[in-house]
Amino acid sequence: MRVRVHGEGLAAGAIYVALGLAWALAGAPFVALAWVAAMAIAGVYLPGWANQVSLGRAYLAAPALVYSLHHDYALLALCVALAGLSDMVDGTVARRFATPSQVGGGLDPVVDGLFMGALVLGLALGGTFPAWLALVVVARYLLPAVVGALMLALGRRPELRHTLTGQVSTTLILVLVGGVCLLRGLNQDASGLLTGAEVVIPLATAATYVHLFLATFRRPAAASAAG
Repeated sequence: MRVRVHGEGLAAGAIYVALGLAWALAGAPFVALAWVAAMAIAGVYLPGWANQVSLGRAYLAAPALVYSLHHDYALLALCVALAGLSDMVDGTVARRFATPSQVGGGLDPVVDGLFMGALVLGLALGGTFPAWLALVVVARYLLPAVVGALMLALGRRPELRHTLTGQVSTTLILVLVGGVCLLRGLNQDASGLLTGAEVVIPLATAATYVHLFLATFRRPAAASAAG
């Protein structure tokens, strides 16, 4: 497949970099700009506005990590809300511009994993989130990526598409973790929601794994590794 620079990527990258500079000037660590720059460089090779909307979740990984480490829960909840909005509208944008593609199907779980991983690892390092549960969330996105890479290495091309369990688990993680952040930001007790997350997230992750196994090994002609 030919790799080339896309106009949408250049335009979106300029917007994201400008927002990153404004964030740094407002007091964010300038080292975070390296991440913004890396995402902007990657983004210029992605076709379509829908993929640029999806990539916004990867950009948000930097502020999610910074705010979670510094216990800035109000801004962290805003990051989660923006990530959720991005996840909701990227498919709509793709259909609006008639550009749904295999690239988008593969990009979604990657950017979800980057954002969720930064979010929960930052919360765990900051003492807000159980470390074991953060590792469950990381594994939720890492395992499908590893399976997909192994399938490619074995000469099998997985079908990159959303699965019901993958979408449900991502939504549940966003809602539960975002809810904990929001309650903390409002100085409310988040222990009940966190207890619920300790039950629901592992169950949703297990369901995603089961679906991934069935799709990969029982229907080889239509295997799915997007998650």
